[in-house]
Amino acid sequence: MSIGERLQTLRKQAGLTQKQVAEILKMSKPIVSQYESNQRTPSLGKLIRFSRFYNASLDYICENVDEKGKFLGDLESLLKNDKND
Repeated sequence: MSIGERLQTLRKQAGLTQKQVAEILKMSKPIVSQYESNQRTPSLGKLIRFSRFYNASLDYICENVDEKGKFLGDLESLLKNDKND
């Protein structure tokens, strides 16, 4: 699932329209639409705003994990797993 698809899924789970999200997050509706359709990629600042708004981890939005509240993990764990591969 792409970043845009994740943003769209989160919006629909929240029961909001693109217009409502745009108004709440102070951006235009066409921008929200372009993010959701993968025509544009949100900046890091925008991704953080979406993350806080939807109460979803950046790891989830950026496709690193498949559960909304999960995180990829700390650096130490990643390095340990990397050495085992």
